[in-house]
Amino acid sequence: MLDKYQLTRNESVFLAKKELVSNIYNSAKLEGIDVTYQDTKTILDGVNVPSMKLDEINCILNLRDAWQYLMKNINQELSVDYICQINSYVSRNESLEWGKLRTGKVGIRGAHYIPEIPDKGQIESQIKIYLKQESKTKAAIELMLYLMRTQMFWDGNKRTSMLIANKIMIENGCGIISIKEEYINDFNKLLTEYYNSNDMKKITQFIYDKCIYGIDKD
Repeated sequence: MLDKYQLTRNESVFLAKKELVSNIYNSAKLEGIDVTYQDTKTILDGVNVPSMKLDEINCILNLRDAWQYLMKNINQELSVDYICQINSYVSRNESLEWGKLRTGKVGIRGAHYIPEIPDKGQIESQIKIYLKQESKTKAAIELMLYLMRTQMFWDGNKRTSMLIANKIMIENGCGIISIKEEYINDFNKLLTEYYNSNDMKKITQFIYDKCIYGIDKD
């Protein structure tokens, strides 16, 4: 799997900032929040949207804060502690406990797979293995999927995992991963298949083909 984009660091940061509203909107839709792009932009501009529930607004503001932390700390080494910090923003006031590894059993809606209680040392080892891959796009996608299936946290696992994938993508000039609304159903179906089988080939290819965006140069 080749990297689709080969951007400079400045181009990567520019792209991430330019697409921030879209990325947050797409993440909110992936979570099942009934929000429009304009509503998302309005909330991010600091204006209340009366038709939306408080927890939905909170989800969008949490994503904003997580993205801001990621961009300020894009050069920081990727570790379990870094992932926990991202989750502390993503799941703030939403989860049983945020920014800390899950300590009890959880199920995944629609899947028969039951994730084990996460082990910090094992996850650290897996991070290093994925990051050794020559294609950083492949590393980002596969690590994202591994983290989603591991269910490190009580809540916010998909959002946290996608942010971590985008840290790798931005850091290495590979573009941005974002699941647009038109692809959400297909993505969720493939994600459930992956949860149950632990075979990520299909969904990895789907993300590579449909969900990576960058700057097309002449």
